Amino acid sequence: MTADAWSAVRLTAELAALSTVLLLLLGTPLAWWLARTRSRLKPLFASLVAMPLVLPPSVLGFYLLLLMGPKGPVGQLTESLGLGRLPFTFAGLVVASVIYSLPFVVQPLQQAFEAVPERLLEAAATLRASPWDRFVSVALPLARPGFVTASVLGFAHTVGEFGVVLMIGGNIPGATRVLSVAIYGHVEAGEFAQAHWLAAGMVAFAMVVLVTLYVVNRPRPADGAEPAR
Repeated sequence: MTADAWSAVRLTAELAALSTVLLLLLGTPLAWWLARTRSRLKPLFASLVAMPLVLPPSVLGFYLLLLMGPKGPVGQLTESLGLGRLPFTFAGLVVASVIYSLPFVVQPLQQAFEAVPERLLEAAATLRASPWDRFVSVALPLARPGFVTASVLGFAHTVGEFGVVLMIGGNIPGATRVLSVAIYGHVEAGEFAQAHWLAAGMVAFAMVVLVTLYVVNRPRPADGAEPAR
C-alpha cells in the first residue's frame, strides 16, 4: 500500500480507538440510568440515543456542521475558548463519531444492565454496600459481555463511518481522510485497484468483528452439561 493509504489506516485506527474510549465513558452511566430509571423521560432520552440509527448520516452530519460551524452555538463556544473550529479537524471527527456511534454502545450496555438480577443488588444493599459499591462489585462483572459487545460494535461502527465523517471532516490527507473516505476518493478517481485493496481489508475486518461477537455472545452450557451437537 502507498504512504497515503497507510496514513488513512492509522488515522482510522486512532479515531476508532479514541471514540470507543469516550463512548464507554459516556455510555456506561447513560446506559445504567436507562436500565434502572422509572422516569417518564426515559422514552425521550432512549429515542434521542437511538436517533442515529434512523437518521441518514448526511442529515446528522449536516446539522452537526451547522452546530460546530462559525455561526453555530458549539462553534462560537469553541472559538471563545480559544479552541478554534471543529469542522475539518480530527477533533471534529471524534465528536461526530461519538454522537453517531452512541446507540451501538449504549444499547448493548443497557441490555446487559437490565439483565442483572435485582435480587443481587438488593442483597448487596442489605450488606450495607453503597450504590457505587453495588455498581462496581455486582453490576459491572455481570455486564462484562455487554461491555465486550459494546466495545467491538463501537470500534467497528466508527471504522465504517462515511457520510458523517465526510460532512464534518472532508477529505484532507493525513488529517481527516479515513479509510471509508479514501475508498470513495479512489473510486471517484477511477483507481479501482487501490480501492479494492482497502475495501477488501475492511471486508476482512468486518468478518473478524462478526466472528468475535458470535463467540462472545454464544450461549455457554451449564457446568456438567454436554454442549449441543
